[in-house]
Amino acid sequence: MIRHRRYAVPLTAVLLALATGVALGAGPLRDATSSASPAPRVVTQAAAPGYGDAFAASVASRLYDRGLSRRPVAILTLPGSDPATISALAAQVRAAGGEVTGTYAVAGQLVAAQQKNLVDTLGSQLAQQLKGHLDAGLSTYPRIGELVAIAAANQGSAQAPPGDDAAAVRQSLVAAKLLAVPPGHPQTAPLLLVVFGSQTDQAIADGLLTGLAARSRGVVAVGPTRDANLTGLHADGVTRQVTTVDGSQTQAGRVAAVLGLIRAWRTRGGAFGASGADGSVPLG
Repeated sequence: MIRHRRYAVPLTAVLLALATGVALGAGPLRDATSSASPAPRVVTQAAAPGYGDAFAASVASRLYDRGLSRRPVAILTLPGSDPATISALAAQVRAAGGEVTGTYAVAGQLVAAQQKNLVDTLGSQLAQQLKGHLDAGLSTYPRIGELVAIAAANQGSAQAPPGDDAAAVRQSLVAAKLLAVPPGHPQTAPLLLVVFGSQTDQAIADGLLTGLAARSRGVVAVGPTRDANLTGLHADGVTRQVTTVDGSQTQAGRVAAVLGLIRAWRTRGGAFGASGADGSVPLG
């Protein structure tokens, strides 16, 4: 009997411990371990498609603050540029208080590498006719860029009637089917908005834009997001004189382009837009 009692005590203790454990698991300790509620679920909702464009459209007029008032703009389109984009850009220029003096269309021949002899010959002839107004050392595409600028732009602060030089250049470029000029002898403008389309040989784009910048007060070049030519202009240093803005297929990009024109009146250069090296929006 004594031996039985000696083992009964430990057995009773084990049973009590098990019973206590079950009770604890079903009681206060279980509540303690489960009282910590799970972390709150953060639900994020993507912005509705088109929100960025809608936002840009709604704030555009405040951002512009009539910054192009009494500042004429000529639009120069390159082959392959989208007509809807061109119309939308013109509308934004007017929304900023500006006036589009005319839209000039660069023909495919002017930027086609296989037509370089034609462009070079005509450029040399026109340079001679202008009696030293162009640097004799200019190469083919910077020279044709300056000639196109003489036809469409000026370096002043207002639109101006085309003089004899502009009239002669227009007539020659049209006759050679290198440039389409708007009807009615449009006046020249201090600001040029260049709309890129199909990809152009980068050396041609560099030369053309360099020439345009030399004969105008300010040049802004726009193109689709991550446009290869705009990227090349920055890589080749042309954006020291020419402002580039990509994303022209979006309302946000078009608003940024017009802000670029406002800025270009006093400050040249910079790469802006959806993937611009100098920021998204050309302010200041």
